[in-house]
Amino acid sequence: MKSPLHGLTLGARPEGSTWLGARWVVGNQDGRHVLFKDGGVVIEGSEIRFVGLDYAGPVARRIELGQALIGPGFIDLDALSDLDTTILGYDNQPAWRKGRVWPMSYVERGPYEMYTMAELAFQKRYAFAQLLLNGITTAAPIASLFYREWAETPEEFDAAAEAAAELGLRVYLGPAYRSGGMVVDADGALRPIFDDARGMQGLRAALAFCDRHEGGRGDLIRTMLAPDRVETCTAELLRETGRASAERGLPVRLHCAQGQMELDTMRRMHGRTAPQWLKELEMLSPRLLAPHATYATADDLQLYRDHGVSIVHCPLVAARQGGMLKSFRMCRDMGINIAMGTDTAPPDMLMNMALGVSMCRMAEGRADACRSGEFYDAATLGGAHALGRDDIGRLAPGCRADIAIFDLACPHTGPAIDPIQTLMIAGHSTLVRAVFVDGRLSMRDGRVAGLDLDAAQEKAQRQFDGLVAKYPDRTFGHPPVQEIFSSTYPIRQGGCSC
Repeated sequence: MKSPLHGLTLGARPEGSTWLGARWVVGNQDGRHVLFKDGGVVIEGSEIRFVGLDYAGPVARRIELGQALIGPGFIDLDALSDLDTTILGYDNQPAWRKGRVWPMSYVERGPYEMYTMAELAFQKRYAFAQLLLNGITTAAPIASLFYREWAETPEEFDAAAEAAAELGLRVYLGPAYRSGGMVVDADGALRPIFDDARGMQGLRAALAFCDRHEGGRGDLIRTMLAPDRVETCTAELLRETGRASAERGLPVRLHCAQGQMELDTMRRMHGRTAPQWLKELEMLSPRLLAPHATYATADDLQLYRDHGVSIVHCPLVAARQGGMLKSFRMCRDMGINIAMGTDTAPPDMLMNMALGVSMCRMAEGRADACRSGEFYDAATLGGAHALGRDDIGRLAPGCRADIAIFDLACPHTGPAIDPIQTLMIAGHSTLVRAVFVDGRLSMRDGRVAGLDLDAAQEKAQRQFDGLVAKYPDRTFGHPPVQEIFSSTYPIRQGGCSC
């Protein structure tokens, strides 16, 4: 059956004003989401003109979407922008023996880029398309540095800005930089190595990138500072990052309070947890986005609350590593702002929210520990608050026309109940039917303007296979790939007659 949206041009803004009607619409009144039954949204250009039940004004076209939900696009503040390598550890642990921490023998030979510049540009374009498929309209990209020569480069982020503009995705961009990282000695001991001059060079390059791109492409591109992880940064690098953030009003995303290796390293090097150290460095502020907080102590969380730090909650990637936020309920009750991130493949925000609800209830040991709407708020209003914006994450007159449309008549859902609860229960990106970003139809029925997804999928697989083949170079002991990543079952392979 042909979608009612097929009268619109994929990759373009509709000319004139457009009424989008559906069984359910998530509007916003007094800063809170409300549901309109049999309501609609009017968009014109890049803005929302009306949200509600009755619209008497003239429109260029009326599109009725039937048993659907129209809501604000999701805001993903830890959005995968590469071909995810964390999934290689799904059944293969410990991480330091599986290529997730460089061995000193690799460092001494000289780290090298495992992707070409063209491959780096492609993987961001591919990942941005995946975000749109999942109803994500604003993203702060994140990529691994394990396969990099050292850090990300401004040149690849120039290409990322171009890809986001062409595909129609709102982004906060900034190349990740660091002063060092953990390595594995020949005896298997983990220790950090640092090159502070290189870290400062990375910060200067990141600031130059911000100067070039802030507010670009009709304000679709904004910038941020992205020091890699707290244990890979020196005090000087973080102090200078904090000063630059305050002077320029730029968000800073810094992964901290997220793992045992980090916790052990911070206590050994600084005698305190990461949030406690960041307080001394004057890094805690409302501009700080802090994934994942799964290892945050009660004192750490109080520091976040007192300084207006936003937690970026990524339930799926945490659960894959046996962790969880402890807990979403407690953080909300403390008054900490919580935004959402995906941080893994697939970047399925619905799946993350559905899992987040279950994990919160497990952490608290009771079914009434949280409600679906609180996670929907985190994926929309929480992300907007973290970025200091009130023109995204909600559908209200004057806001950006960043919209996600969900199919509630899909056989995968079963009978629909409350629409937000239905999204959490179904919990899968197959329900996302279309996405508008800044008024432009960026995704419709699994297709993204500006990218052949079938061809891109094949290219992504070839590129990923090439990366995996290089893993022995940077894995402790340099074992063959088959020992690093074991098969689920013994493989029996023969000739193919197809």
